Amino acid sequence: MITVFGSANMDLVAYVPRAPHLGETVTGTEFRTVPGGKGANQAIAAARAGAEVAFVGAVGSDAFGPALRAALDQAGVNTDGLRVTDGPSGIAHIVVEEGGGNSIIVVPGANGTVDGPSAEDLAVIERSDALLLQLELPMAAVVAAAVASPAPVILTPAPVVALPDELLDAVTLLVCNEHEAAAITGLGEPDMALEALLARVPELVVTLGSKGALYGSRDGSRLWAPAVPARAVDTTAAGDTFVGALAVARAEGRRPAQFLRFASTAAALSVQRPGASTSMPYRREIDRALEAQPLAGP
Repeated sequence: MITVFGSANMDLVAYVPRAPHLGETVTGTEFRTVPGGKGANQAIAAARAGAEVAFVGAVGSDAFGPALRAALDQAGVNTDGLRVTDGPSGIAHIVVEEGGGNSIIVVPGANGTVDGPSAEDLAVIERSDALLLQLELPMAAVVAAAVASPAPVILTPAPVVALPDELLDAVTLLVCNEHEAAAITGLGEPDMALEALLARVPELVVTLGSKGALYGSRDGSRLWAPAVPARAVDTTAAGDTFVGALAVARAEGRRPAQFLRFASTAAALSVQRPGASTSMPYRREIDRALEAQPLAGP
């Protein structure tokens, strides 16, 4: 089982030919309201990729709260740990340009009220094969969950902020994109950032977009995995799809080259569809796409 301790947001998505500059108004082509949030996205991605998944987080007492819970329930995610707080749910305002690029503003709402896992939450985490964390909850809550987890901790450091040593000391696998790796280390070259971060965590994946992903571990393992070619429609939640699928494949005992290929395939399928959680592929789709690829790596 995989437990996700993270955020749930309603994504308010506007599609435009290009994003507006400061003070500028542009005309959009479409608007969608889609359940999202990095935590909920990773939970749904992992569930669709074939894992038993439990979600711990919070939604508000507004109309978005039941819709966010329903999206998780429909994906087969256990929502016993999803609490309801007075006030608004978290939202993300997303602008998607032609070609799939996006910019995002997150307003935490109920996510900001989460102060750490409860005793019941910790009991679930103790039974898990992995704990997935992101940084859309208060840092103190993220640290508390990581430190208390006996399960391997997989952290996505987004939105990127300074990472306390207490958190990094509890992380098993850090999964970041090249921009996050550069922001954390001050090193613009992904290979150099990887080496610097391996001084702080046992395993690391740095995603490079269309250039693939780098993997390293303290045992000396290093590898590069190519991206799976895809024509992007919307890249929203591609990273969360990657992490959710990676966690599933890793928990199944696959080696790094294999779990990176599995995760890259899931992400490639997701960017070919609009939306966040709605774009995430099911296990049968991932397996079918893997079978269609040339054999890559051990």
